Amino acid sequence: MQHSSTRLPAIVFSSVVRSTQQLESHGGVYLLDLETEQLTQMIDWDDQSIDLTQRGGDRGLRGIAFHEDRMFLAAADEIFVYDPSFRLQGSIKNPYLRHCHEINTGGGKLFLGSVGYDTILEYDIEAERFTAGYCIRYHGFRRKLRRKNREGFQIRPRPKLTVFDPYDENGPERADTAHPSFPWWEDGTLYVAGGGLGHIYAIRDRRMRRYARIPYESHNAHPFRGGLLMNHSPTHRMIFTDMRGRIQKTWPVPLYDESDLEFANVPRDHAYQGFCRGIAVASDNIIVQGSSPATINLFQWEPAALIKSINVTMDVRNSVHGLEIWPFAEVPSAPPADGGQGGT
Repeated sequence: MQHSSTRLPAIVFSSVVRSTQQLESHGGVYLLDLETEQLTQMIDWDDQSIDLTQRGGDRGLRGIAFHEDRMFLAAADEIFVYDPSFRLQGSIKNPYLRHCHEINTGGGKLFLGSVGYDTILEYDIEAERFTAGYCIRYHGFRRKLRRKNREGFQIRPRPKLTVFDPYDENGPERADTAHPSFPWWEDGTLYVAGGGLGHIYAIRDRRMRRYARIPYESHNAHPFRGGLLMNHSPTHRMIFTDMRGRIQKTWPVPLYDESDLEFANVPRDHAYQGFCRGIAVASDNIIVQGSSPATINLFQWEPAALIKSINVTMDVRNSVHGLEIWPFAEVPSAPPADGGQGGT
């Protein structure tokens, strides 16, 4: 293998366990050494206050992002801040943060996908305050056209951008019409993708334009090597497309025999195998990706191939969500003795 002369890195990833009941664990955060395959659960998300009323809503920790010596972990309506030893340092809240999925950092800012308000929130990390809200929403006839897509039509209406003050009580009303779940910042531009958009949109100087076409129900879609890299759960694969959404490379994720799966009888709209989330670049030729039941896949870029797969559990409810290369020199071998509840 082309990676044999270089040690594979460690990764950190979150998982969401769907269709669980109160008092059960709803996922957690793990460190995984890709070389040795040593797995350590650093956080067990078993908060008894978790709201189970909406599928995928308030359960589990999701997006992960880093800035200097801080690690940000997204829960549904709150961002937790940890140090490299997984000790809790504080949290970030905002009235417009609801059903947060993905988060990313760039330019000294933290960007949060708040799908409960059709919004990407912008947070200045050093100033410790929110600086902008970008509501990306379908209205009226365009909202009806968006719904038509679910019936098989490939209609891609353009949503409207509204920039608002995240501290203003007169901001957008609660709604999820566009599902802008994935923010990506690069070279002064904020790129926004989501399963309901049909395009990646680029926001710069508070103006929004269509950047590239993507398949509906894509996750983690972002600019990559002159094209677009993303996960596509309906077809159980990671894909690379050109700017018009035409597939150039594809990497199917492992699918298991139904008899080997745990909880395979749960409704498909709650949990199913081959659900794809999380992308991280390990080297020039290796991309790390996550799928369900919780599995970490190492894909080779050229030629496109699966070179290693590490299954964490056969519980089909357990889905990888956030996934990042561990950026610190030290890799903790166990969670802190206080469970990570220390800090400010």
